[in-house]
Amino acid sequence: MKLEVEVAGLRLKSPVMNASGVLEWDVLQAKRLVDAGAGAVVLKSTTREPRRGYAWPRMVRVFGGFVNAVGLANPGAREASRLVRVIKESLGDTPVIASAAGSTIDEFVEVSALLEDGGADAVELNLSCPHFKGGGIELGQDPQLVYETVRSVAGSLKVPVIAKLGLSDRLVESASKALEAGAKALTLINSVKAMKIDVYTKKPVLSNKVGGLSGPAIHPIAVRAVYEVYRETKAEIIGVGGVRDWETAVELILAGARAVQVGAMIIEKGELIVTEILRGIEKYLWVEGIQSVRDLIGLAHRD
Repeated sequence: MKLEVEVAGLRLKSPVMNASGVLEWDVLQAKRLVDAGAGAVVLKSTTREPRRGYAWPRMVRVFGGFVNAVGLANPGAREASRLVRVIKESLGDTPVIASAAGSTIDEFVEVSALLEDGGADAVELNLSCPHFKGGGIELGQDPQLVYETVRSVAGSLKVPVIAKLGLSDRLVESASKALEAGAKALTLINSVKAMKIDVYTKKPVLSNKVGGLSGPAIHPIAVRAVYEVYRETKAEIIGVGGVRDWETAVELILAGARAVQVGAMIIEKGELIVTEILRGIEKYLWVEGIQSVRDLIGLAHRD
């Protein structure tokens, strides 16, 4: 059974990768993901200047997943550029996708350029963080700002740009504008804005009060988002949100995704969840008599 796919011009040995945010700046962890079968490695979001992130607690377990507000902790774009090169050199042919974040278009352009200089094979623009004021979901739900940001970054890079968009009432419109501006693919979706209150202290649990819900609870939302955007745009999509096994991965592919990202379940089970998902997809293809995972893309849209 063939698991190879192509997304944004990147050739992947498998359709499964990690979601940005769950991989530290750690060569060994990146290697473990590749050894587990990941078709690409996605790095944490980077801003122009270093960020310490929010105070603890940053994450809390809830029914159906986690709510987290890390605050885009990162070493800053210049140091991240160096680390991209170190990680890239250690992984051989496996594509490394860097993630850029910012509160202005100029910051997105500068950060993306530094990540490209470090050797990133593609840059994913984080236009969807639910707890990053000014540069997260607030930006991604404004189609014109999405267009201007993607156009500015795509026009300044040689590597492909992937726009990561979150849940909003204007998701299809934002996705269309990102593609019009030069995005080669879309990542859909990010975590969903949420919060947890401790009934004994009677206060929000997270230091930032509001965070993002990730895990199995948001999977049906992600499936709907991928389905609707693919139906309207036929875009190359990386589906993310609540992937916990081969079945939830295949569901996103049937909805229109070419590849999927795994986040919360890597935190829960470690990198071997990637191997489990890929073995399940291979068995599913064999049982269904389908030769390649590429033949599954968008099949749910058949009349």
